[in-house]
Amino acid sequence: MFLPPPLFAQLERLAPIGPLERARVLVTGWDTPRVDAETLARAPELRLVAHTGAAVGFLVSDALWERGIRVTQTGAAMAPAVGEVALTFTLCLLHQVHRFDHDLRSGSGWTQTRAAARPRRELRGSVVGVVGASRTGRAYAGLVRALGAELLLADPTVSADDAAGLGATLVELDDLLTRSDVVALHAPAIPATRHLIGRRELALMPDGAALVNTARSWLVDSAALLDELRGGRIDAALDVFDEEPLSEDSPLRRLPNVLLTPHQAAGTEEARHRMGTLTVGEIARFLAGEPLQHEITREQLRWTA
Repeated sequence: MFLPPPLFAQLERLAPIGPLERARVLVTGWDTPRVDAETLARAPELRLVAHTGAAVGFLVSDALWERGIRVTQTGAAMAPAVGEVALTFTLCLLHQVHRFDHDLRSGSGWTQTRAAARPRRELRGSVVGVVGASRTGRAYAGLVRALGAELLLADPTVSADDAAGLGATLVELDDLLTRSDVVALHAPAIPATRHLIGRRELALMPDGAALVNTARSWLVDSAALLDELRGGRIDAALDVFDEEPLSEDSPLRRLPNVLLTPHQAAGTEEARHRMGTLTVGEIARFLAGEPLQHEITREQLRWTA
């Protein structure tokens, strides 16, 4: 989390920074270990965990919920940046920017590179399938819809009316996969979504289709995806991986039909400022006894990460 000096000063005024043993509020990040019974035994006064990230499933524990400790997160602050990166990926894949870049950097001739180009498409009129109407999914959907894409949505927690409000048609996942030029993953990493996109699902995608994943690698069978990408039938843009950092000898690094970024979709200056502002705001509301705006409950973790 990035806290500019005024926000940091505000945070210190709200809740002076001190040892865990006296803390009422714990601010956590992506590298924070699980807040388990052992940790909680050292924090008898703890009442709020303010997480500076979106997913909290890795962080919370039964012991935390049983203590009645509340949890907030900053997914809303990150969604605009992730949505923009997913849009960037989509445009690059449709226009084959990643393949042109790979070929020219690999020494292919100018004329040869142009002659070998696969058919390219504009976003307007393309069919884009969104898997998961999360905050980032909704941010992305708004962007691609504004640029003229036909939008399909697969999400078992969303009604047809809600999908229509996003400008999307609600469909089953298999239908989305067979019809989409670009499939963008925005579902949560929960048990029900483990390898949601496997070998069978990838085979449903049309030749020349593309997969965008700015969510979690949890959603995709990575071995099946690698096999499909090696065949060259589909393209992909990936910001998330099973093992991070991505190994230097990863086959993904050598494939011309893959665009890679190092899990930085939410890493804009603006997003980091919003995360800090949101976190401080939630702490202020909690200490004032006001309703929290970004709370995650135990029940919600059944369908969100």
